[in-house]
Amino acid sequence: MNLTPDSKVVIQGFSEFISATHISQMKAYGTNLVAGVNPGCGGQQMYDLPVFDLVEEVTAKFGAIDTTIICVHPYQVLDAALEAIASNIGQIIIISAGVPPLDMVKLLRKTETREILVVGPNSPGIIVPGKILLGTQPSEFYIPGRVGIVSRSSTLTYEVAWELTKAGLGQSISVSIGSDAIVGSSFLQWLQILDEDETTEAIVLVGQPGGRSEEAAAQYITEAIDKPVIAYIAGIHAPPTKNWRQMGTAATVIRRDTNFGTTKSKLAAFQAAQVPVAESPAQIPELLKKLIIAKC
Repeated sequence: MNLTPDSKVVIQGFSEFISATHISQMKAYGTNLVAGVNPGCGGQQMYDLPVFDLVEEVTAKFGAIDTTIICVHPYQVLDAALEAIASNIGQIIIISAGVPPLDMVKLLRKTETREILVVGPNSPGIIVPGKILLGTQPSEFYIPGRVGIVSRSSTLTYEVAWELTKAGLGQSISVSIGSDAIVGSSFLQWLQILDEDETTEAIVLVGQPGGRSEEAAAQYITEAIDKPVIAYIAGIHAPPTKNWRQMGTAATVIRRDTNFGTTKSKLAAFQAAQVPVAESPAQIPELLKKLIIAKC
């Protein structure tokens, strides 16, 4: 990964998924936004950025681009991502929500043999506090430190960061992997990244109902992660579902007569892995401090 203030960043598309405020926040944070890409608007200025019709025009003008932030209509995400890949952009952050699952399957097949990091869709992106903001995360909730956050949620990510900040526990990296049905990078990939990151001392994992990603993460923590991990699962106190029901932005389905994807299943997995689970975001700093002290 290249997550430094020198990283060159481009924005593909200007839609309801990103606003002038978000772009201003990224610039104010020191993110090196070099251009926007919006077909049909080449040669214009939008949000104080030069706009090009194609990504290849940006690379011809500014050289190699490290990261693209994709904010196009969900049905245009695949084409935008493939255009970025063709221009050798190695980090793709998809802010857009509701990307067709088959399009994500095609995208991931395209990237599986290449060193390309895909974050999202339906993700507010990545922040390295004090260094770079890639996406729509509210930077005011973060301070530099040594706690890594990896989350499936959006707003819960910020809430957890704010609880840590209030407790004086700064953050090294915070990433929301996205909450669409199929996303790019996984809990497992980010657990490995944070475990190998020299600036990260402990990890907070934020999960939610649906799928098996938290269960897989719990097993992976047992097998491969050396740093302390605290988990928080949203929806622990939610009432039982009836038949089939969509669970908010999780884009997952829970069935009442099975434990598949339920908070019960996820809690059991973390318990088996001896990973402490917070009952609320406010409890995370307390558990984290205890775990760090015990690790020492």
